[in-house]
Amino acid sequence: MASLMENLISVLQAEGTAYEELLELSMKKTPIIIGGDLEGLQKITDEEQTVVAKINHLDAKREEVTRDIANVLNKDVTKLKLADIIRMLSQRPVEQNQLAAAHDKLKEVVGQMARINEQNRDLIQRSLEMVEFDLNLIQSMKSAPQTANYNRGAYNSGAVMGTGRGGFDAKQ
Repeated sequence: MASLMENLISVLQAEGTAYEELLELSMKKTPIIIGGDLEGLQKITDEEQTVVAKINHLDAKREEVTRDIANVLNKDVTKLKLADIIRMLSQRPVEQNQLAAAHDKLKEVVGQMARINEQNRDLIQRSLEMVEFDLNLIQSMKSAPQTANYNRGAYNSGAVMGTGRGGFDAKQ
């Protein structure tokens, strides 16, 4: 049982470290989103995918260790929570403190991740709204009203504002 607890503690500590890496990348992503740097955003997203793969591996390992602990304790793995395991370790204060510290660190980092991700989501949403606004503005310029230009016979010449060029110029 002691080796299972050591495994659980080491997996939780490694998971906490991986989440800290992911948090750092998310914090780097915020100014990149604000600056509209698509290449930088792609690079950070690729780095995040690598860290997420590591977290998924550690999460599977944690579930395996938790399942083994539940089998040893003869408990239902679906009902066994980390807080329960921490309480059960009252006879082993060193392991209990290490497990509680790893749990608290992981909980704190995941909470920070949620806040940063929400902030980045809002920034991306606002950027998309600005792009949509710009597209609407460009489209409305194409369908601008006719000007009040008259020719020699006092007839409206029918010139339309904003149609000097047609569409997107890829050469610029």
